[in-house]
Amino acid sequence: MAHLATPPSRTGLLVIQPLKRRHCAECHAGPLRMLVLEDGAPRCLDCADLGHLVFLPRGDTALTRRSREESALSAVVVRFNRRKSRYERQGVLVEEAGLARAEERCLADAEARRRRRMRDAQRRAREDVRFAEAFAAEIRRLFPGCPADRARDIAAHASVRGSGRVGRSAAGRALSEVAVVSAVVASVRHMDTPYDRLLMGGVPRHEARRRIAAVVETTLRAWRAEVSEVG
Repeated sequence: MAHLATPPSRTGLLVIQPLKRRHCAECHAGPLRMLVLEDGAPRCLDCADLGHLVFLPRGDTALTRRSREESALSAVVVRFNRRKSRYERQGVLVEEAGLARAEERCLADAEARRRRRMRDAQRRAREDVRFAEAFAAEIRRLFPGCPADRARDIAAHASVRGSGRVGRSAAGRALSEVAVVSAVVASVRHMDTPYDRLLMGGVPRHEARRRIAAVVETTLRAWRAEVSEVG
């Protein structure tokens, strides 16, 4: 079965949303929206004794956790992501009565959880500001000729939470010199050279970088100089 190899082992039962049309090896029902693999063969939820469960999509962490706590029987639902070559969680199957009890619990403390989320968001925002300031200070230490406002802009761009940019990497969070220099180089490349226009004109990335390398190095050399700038 293409893209239906057994996913990595997890705690508890596992249900798969197949990418292709599959039929139950036992009752031949299908095509199946969800299935269980038993000895490498697909089984429908009814044949796997899971047909009485209801599907709860991912997205509400508290409701998912409480639904599983309130259900004597539950299963994790996954689907294969071809682009990433891995199975990804889509939700859970839980007992309908368990889901109802979980919804009641969530309604009872919804305001408290909302306030906690707000406090967490405010805390993360403060941490992000402090980190961006530290990143900008490190840019200025390595490149004293870099204008202060430009250093702040580079730091803010590189350190956006969840962006995957160099500032959020392990090296970036540690303020390693390699990560800081990489962020500065990227900014100079995009802001101070025709690099983006070359890419839009169809020039291959490596060739475009070669063409603007001298401009980048000249700018970095000037910023490394001990120059007093007013930001």
